[in-house]
Order: sequence, then C-alpha cells, then structure tokens
Amino acid sequence: MARGWESKDVESQVEAKTTVSAASAKGPKTPEEIRRDQERLDLQLSRTRIVNDLQTATHPNHRKSLEAALEHLDKQLAKFD
Repeated sequence: MARGWESKDVESQVEAKTTVSAASAKGPKTPEEIRRDQERLDLQLSRTRIVNDLQTATHPNHRKSLEAALEHLDKQLAKFD
C-alpha cells in the first residue's frame, strides 16, 4: 500500500516540476502580469463565494443583491478573456 502511495507522490512531483518548467520556459512574469493574475484569482474566489451564498440565500432582497454582485463579477472576469 505504501508503495503505491509513494509512486503516486513521485508522479505528482514530476508533474509539478513539468508544469513549473513549462511556465518558466515562457520567461518570468512582469509585475503587471502578476497583478492581473492575482486580480483574476481574487475575482474568481469572490465569484465562488457568492455562488455558494446564493445557493443558501432565502430572503428575496439578499438573493437580488447576490445576483447583482454575481453579474458584476462576471463582467469584470470577462475583461480578462
């Protein structure tokens, strides 16, 4: 059992290194690229939180507010495409 786990761990390490190598082959990111990536990630996390809140919201005004926020985030995320 431990052997299978070890081989999976090694496999994931090799895959992670390959991913890092592919990213570094493009060259280092500029501060602007880093800022945009972070902004996109922040928007995606906010969107996930709002979608989760929307699934449990019961009050109509709260749902309306969450739906408006979700629409706003979708517009912001569309700018990154």
